[in-house]
Amino acid sequence: MTDTHDPKADAALQKPTTEENVLIQNEATEQQVVDQTSQEEVSALSCAEIIARVKELAEDPLAASKEELDSLKQQFYKQHRAAVEEAKEAHIANGYELETFKPDTTEEDEYKAVMAIIKDKRAEQQREIERALEENFLKKEAILNRIQAMVDNADKEHASYNDFKALQQEWKNVGNVPATKQTDLWKRYQILTEQFYDILKLNIEFREYDFKKNLEAKTRLCEAAERLADEADVVSAFHQLQKLHQEYREIGPVARELRDEIWNRFKTASSVVNKRHQQHFEDLKNRETENLEKKTAICEKVEAIDFAALTNYTLWNDKTQEVIAMQEEWKTIGFAPQKMNAKVFERFRAACDAFFARKADFFKGMKDNLAVNLEKKIALCEQAEALQDSTDWKATSDKLGALQREWKTIGPVAKKHSDVVWKRFITACDAFFEKRKAAGSSQRTEEQQNLAKKKEVIAALSAIDPEHLSEEAVAKMHELIREWNGIGHVPFRDKDKVYKQYKAIIDRLFDALHASEASKKIARFKDSIKEGMNVARERERLLRAYDNMCNEIKTYANNLGFLTSSSKSGNSLVAEMQRKMEKLKADAEVVLKKIRALEEKDGE
Repeated sequence: MTDTHDPKADAALQKPTTEENVLIQNEATEQQVVDQTSQEEVSALSCAEIIARVKELAEDPLAASKEELDSLKQQFYKQHRAAVEEAKEAHIANGYELETFKPDTTEEDEYKAVMAIIKDKRAEQQREIERALEENFLKKEAILNRIQAMVDNADKEHASYNDFKALQQEWKNVGNVPATKQTDLWKRYQILTEQFYDILKLNIEFREYDFKKNLEAKTRLCEAAERLADEADVVSAFHQLQKLHQEYREIGPVARELRDEIWNRFKTASSVVNKRHQQHFEDLKNRETENLEKKTAICEKVEAIDFAALTNYTLWNDKTQEVIAMQEEWKTIGFAPQKMNAKVFERFRAACDAFFARKADFFKGMKDNLAVNLEKKIALCEQAEALQDSTDWKATSDKLGALQREWKTIGPVAKKHSDVVWKRFITACDAFFEKRKAAGSSQRTEEQQNLAKKKEVIAALSAIDPEHLSEEAVAKMHELIREWNGIGHVPFRDKDKVYKQYKAIIDRLFDALHASEASKKIARFKDSIKEGMNVARERERLLRAYDNMCNEIKTYANNLGFLTSSSKSGNSLVAEMQRKMEKLKADAEVVLKKIRALEEKDGE
């Protein structure tokens, strides 16, 4: 039985349906709004953050669209120009001439260098992509030539259905081709496929099997499209739907009586996703309108500033902070509608520029303050010079530190006096601190000597055998401890290390000493049992004592959990509590051994 394949059934695969046209239009709209959203996110970045971002993109330049790179470039130079203008205003406000101003180009040079790397990498990667696309085109063209040969020789040779299906699968496995060649290549593929079905004499079982597998594949795509209705990310759902449509077109026909049904199911599921996608961008437009209202309100606030009321430095600085806060708030607001976004930004920029221009004019008119600031700084120089020969290192260091902090609070002086008065002040301060440094060198010599003494104590303690602690050895140990405590400071970098060595030896010796004393206590206790002790009463007393010790140990453990070792006092307290807790544990162990001794006596 032959297969009477209907070319009309697959003709729909050669041109986009109405549903697919909607998808294409929505994709274009979405890309425009996504580009705007990306630009809005970029507008909130500083120059340093933009440089950090382009460095990330330099690792994989194709991860960024051209729109993102253009947006980064536009925002970088806006921020950079604003920073240069601000530095220029500060330069003039500090009493310098405009001609002496030289802008800092460090960030700009770094940005240009990274962008040059991205440009080179993108060019190379694009060449690789184009080569890959061209290779895919040649592969698909070769597949079509093989299908063409099967069609041309169908009457001369037995056309293999399996061979044709293998070629179809090979076609699907090949990647994308150049966009300019895709349509013609696809049309030729569809025509050859129809011709093959028209001339191929298939066994009816093969045809029905093919229809069945295609129905299963298209049903799976319908189910996937229906699940997209619950996808939280609307934009992601839209992109996934596009991929499903592409896959749907790749699948062959189903039985004639099921073709409309399966397509209508797929189209209905697509409509749900498309409506959600359209609603998403309508909501985005509403937010843009709200953003325009917020930005307009900020513009009105800056424009309403009463310059006549700003009569001193404090008022100007306070108002400047308010304007800066409004600029920061501006950065947190998203995009306005595209046709108004640039206009409202220019309005805001003009209002801010007007404010800072008036501020610069005010500071230019305050030159008299430069003379007052010079008198204040000369007075600080005289105070520093009076202290430079002092040997009261701590008190004088504090005083000079206070003078230095006060110096920072004084405004600028005329440029011709600035370097001179600063050099006079810093020379007096440096003279004192150099002398203090020289005096500190003798202290370091003494600390080195103390370090050598403490190492000798550690060596002497190490020579004591913990397994044989005689009375003479214990006395020697306590004598060495007193000697250690009498030694002064050691160099700071060696303090922790040498103390850890000392503490490890001391802990080992005291553990051995406590173990020896505990053994003696147990032996004496056992002797007292033999002398007619009231076992029941003593056992009850020891149990109460053991319970109290356990509770006290738990209390210490809980308290240790709340302490911090961020300061010297904290470290000392933790160490003391740990020492007491370890002693309690040792004492509790002795009591427990006494209780066991009583139980052994009671069992006799």
